Amino acid sequence: MKATVKWAGDASFVGESESGHRVVMDGAQDSGGRNLGPRPMEMVLIGMGGCTAFDVVHILRKGRHDVTDCAAHIDAERASADPKVFTRIHVHFVISGRELKPEVVERAVTLSAEKYCSASIMLAKTAVITHDFEIVDVT
Repeated sequence: MKATVKWAGDASFVGESESGHRVVMDGAQDSGGRNLGPRPMEMVLIGMGGCTAFDVVHILRKGRHDVTDCAAHIDAERASADPKVFTRIHVHFVISGRELKPEVVERAVTLSAEKYCSASIMLAKTAVITHDFEIVDVT
């Protein structure tokens, strides 16, 4: 996997993925940024959320469960001194669907956290990561 990040002036950078997608990142205004995009560490958190949400939906759909929506709400804390790594991350999943059983959703969340989500597993080297979920029945 490859990516390129190019400086776009001030505290802005444009990242381009190997698949050709681009994203603008920008620093905070007190660091010379202009709020043109998420901060790089916000991107890390968003990437982890995307990774784990993808897993949960994939696992549930593979099991032929009727999932209609999935949101991962992430709350994180960082160290106060440099390097300001994540020290605590909590992911709250809101899974919508028809007749979803809590034990099935819990299994999908656990499999993502412990086996499949490389981003979560990597971040767990510095952060305590916790999860919970709620199910919204759309029947």
